[in-house]
Amino acid sequence: MERPITTLYMLMSVDGKISTGAVEELDVDRDFPAIDGVKEGLHQYYEIEQTTDLWSFNTGRVQKKMGVNEKPLPEKTPVSFVLLDNHHLTEHGVRYFCARSQTFVLITTNPDHPAFGVEEENLHIIQHETLSLPDALETLKRDYGCDRLTVQSGGTVNALFLREKLLDYVDIIVAPVLIGGKDTSTLMDGRSLMSHKELSMLGVLKLEKCTVLEDSWIRLRYQVIR
Repeated sequence: MERPITTLYMLMSVDGKISTGAVEELDVDRDFPAIDGVKEGLHQYYEIEQTTDLWSFNTGRVQKKMGVNEKPLPEKTPVSFVLLDNHHLTEHGVRYFCARSQTFVLITTNPDHPAFGVEEENLHIIQHETLSLPDALETLKRDYGCDRLTVQSGGTVNALFLREKLLDYVDIIVAPVLIGGKDTSTLMDGRSLMSHKELSMLGVLKLEKCTVLEDSWIRLRYQVIR
């Protein structure tokens, strides 16, 4: 399969949490800037983010939490965005990403998604009856020229990429904090493996680089070797 080279780029706690709690109101982007001992090094995550691929994969659920359905329309950026969404984005949220993106590709299984009522030259929709990430990534490379893709989604979708063997690199920024809680989203959520036969679905990593950042933050970059 011809698909983009993918990198999972995420911010997480030392215990692997990518949110500060199990409810929508709790979120690292909103909460970390107010936590002494954590906020001092947070800028490094955003600075490194500016060096990631010019194609970015997100989910409508995460972007709804970020407020895109209410935010004013932004200025154009050099980045092209791919969003997986069925019901979290409103028409305004779709227009937000059209305004922000060079190319905006929506992947959905919802035939009534509000994006179908938006007419923008840079909006493209990949509609599936049943979601197939391998097919969607193949379409991104073949039809839209996406050669490298940075994935910044939630734990459930991250796990879909893992199980489908669609990750090539994992680039993690570790914040010096422990969050805990079995219901708080982690780097990889979704269904647990339930048998030895399923161990072939594990992602095996080779450490490429470990960088000690300022204020007790760490960057870990891995290649996915299996």
